[in-house]
Amino acid sequence: MRFVFAVVVFVLPAHLLAAETKLSAKVEKVAAPDALAEPVRKLLDEQALVVRDGDTEVMTVWFRTEIPAKATEEQVKNGLTYREIPEGTLVGAIQFPAKFTDFRKQEIPAGVYTLRFAVQPDIGDHTGTSPNPEFCLMSQAEKDKSADTIELKKLIEVSSLVNEGRHPAVLLLWPNNAKDAGPKVVDKGNGVLVATIRRTLVAEDKKATLGFAVTIAGVRKE
Repeated sequence: MRFVFAVVVFVLPAHLLAAETKLSAKVEKVAAPDALAEPVRKLLDEQALVVRDGDTEVMTVWFRTEIPAKATEEQVKNGLTYREIPEGTLVGAIQFPAKFTDFRKQEIPAGVYTLRFAVQPDIGDHTGTSPNPEFCLMSQAEKDKSADTIELKKLIEVSSLVNEGRHPAVLLLWPNNAKDAGPKVVDKGNGVLVATIRRTLVAEDKKATLGFAVTIAGVRKE
């Protein structure tokens, strides 16, 4: 069976689009949801990235306290990128208090999801469909209970259950090399907004920080 990555750039619920959005990003102490399996929950930082539109919560993201990476000492010294995170690695978890819709008008139900890293293949009909090839694939918390890295094919299958098997549910990542990496909201143009934050990566017992930028609003322009 062939699975196709579809870039998903989340848009805000309709009731939030009715007025001008005032998105903010803040790190707050928030307990990880009970919906997550214990092996997953215990790896998550209690300091979560909370995105709000005014007083309304849009999403909350819990990253792992330390995200595993594969890199040489020289790579760590020179600076890591998303690509040093092995595909299928558990990166964190996300909670949506309200239904979201992707750019294909497919609904992402309110709920709790795990986040695992994956790269969009640069072949065939994948080419040019996304501004960036790096994503976090979302899987329903009750369907993803292990903290271990999982094989990409299996990850795609589990993530696709969010959309009834049609395609993986994905959260688009953007490069974030700024030293001042947040938390803050950054405008990427064309109505796309991202929330930025720095996280700790660990490779061969060496630690480094990496800027993350996750899409919080906007749609892909055709």
